[in-house]
Amino acid sequence: MSGWQTLFYKEVLRFWKVGFQTVAAPVVTALLYLLIFGHVLQDHVQVFDGVAYTSFLLPGLIMMSVLQNAFANSSSSLIQSKVMGNLVFVLLTPLSHWAWFVAYVGSSIVRGLAVGLCVWLVTVWFVGFYMVYPLWILVFAVLGAGLLGALGVIAGLWADKFDQMAAFQNFLILPATFLSGVFYSIHSLPPFWQFVSHLNPFFYMIDGFRYGFFGQGDVSPWLSLAVLGAAWLLVGGLALHLLKSGYKLRH
Repeated sequence: MSGWQTLFYKEVLRFWKVGFQTVAAPVVTALLYLLIFGHVLQDHVQVFDGVAYTSFLLPGLIMMSVLQNAFANSSSSLIQSKVMGNLVFVLLTPLSHWAWFVAYVGSSIVRGLAVGLCVWLVTVWFVGFYMVYPLWILVFAVLGAGLLGALGVIAGLWADKFDQMAAFQNFLILPATFLSGVFYSIHSLPPFWQFVSHLNPFFYMIDGFRYGFFGQGDVSPWLSLAVLGAAWLLVGGLALHLLKSGYKLRH
């Protein structure tokens, strides 16, 4: 294998060897969200015509799991390697910044998609099978996981301690994810909060992904794709720049 393939393989093995923690645990969390919110709101909320609330909730939970685990994969790998001191062994190799980027972001996409697929397989039995536009589902899942994987690279390079990484995740990733329309339609919000939601790129990931299931969304899927593409270029470009410059890697 070439350099980037070897690093990619190592990163995939890193999360796969503890799959009970990295894959099974997020599936259980998503299932609990589905059972609790579905039971409480099933008879009181209907967002799309002909779509039960529990069914509406499922794509949001899948995408939320994809995004959070894609971010966790690259960020946790880098911060653990920095804290434990074994990152030096990767730095000694003649790998380019592109090889690092492809390996870390690629493995994040694999983990995000694996978790999302498992969440879907476990929960689809509770809500029924919906999949109007499978290609939209795949596009938003891959791009969303790639974007959060690149953001995880940035966070992993920036953080020097585990508590800094926890702050990044708790005060940025989690709020942006939960306030992106996972559990509701933004049309149910007051005008000001609708405006705020439209500034959140996570909203476009969730809404575009959900459009693939039902053929309905809060905004056009093309608008969601454009916003996601622009965010991907911005975050991916920044991650590549930091890797190329050796930010907090070469002192």
